Amino acid sequence: MNTNTQYTAFTGFERTAGGTLENILPALWEKREEQSRTLVFENETGRQVDFDLSGTVQEVLERYLPPQQSKGPGRPRLGVLSREVSLLPRHWEWLERQPHKASGTLRRLVEAARKNQSEAEREREKIEAVDKFLWSIAGNLEGFEEAGRALYARDWSAFDRFTASWPQDVRNHLNRMLAPVREG
Repeated sequence: MNTNTQYTAFTGFERTAGGTLENILPALWEKREEQSRTLVFENETGRQVDFDLSGTVQEVLERYLPPQQSKGPGRPRLGVLSREVSLLPRHWEWLERQPHKASGTLRRLVEAARKNQSEAEREREKIEAVDKFLWSIAGNLEGFEEAGRALYARDWSAFDRFTASWPQDVRNHLNRMLAPVREG
């Protein structure tokens, strides 16, 4: 996990907290003490994330954030620059699961490949992220299936109409996630 990754936490359909892991942990602890079920979503991918909250806040941060790179003596960096590298989605998924085990070269290649994505690919990823969020939190809301079809059809007026009766925090989160697609 990256230190800049943004998350949003929901308790029921109410937005509890948002921001980086350091920002949402106090809210998660509070809800844990209240015995409330809180769901955490990664904003970029829309995936639900489960954190092991055993221990102190600092222990949890050390468990999930990548270790700081030391700049001390060590093996010299050997790098071969290649212009003909193709990164498959499985490389990205592996990197997301185990970022501290990935080499700096692989991290740089993945980030460069993401920057070179076409606008259509970025929009498709955003819509898939919203779809993952919808299936995780809104599956039993009125008009859920119709909203999903309107989302993929990019029929924003129909999407807004089907989600109008949904809780305000869920609608606001959907609008934040869809802002780059709707404006573009």
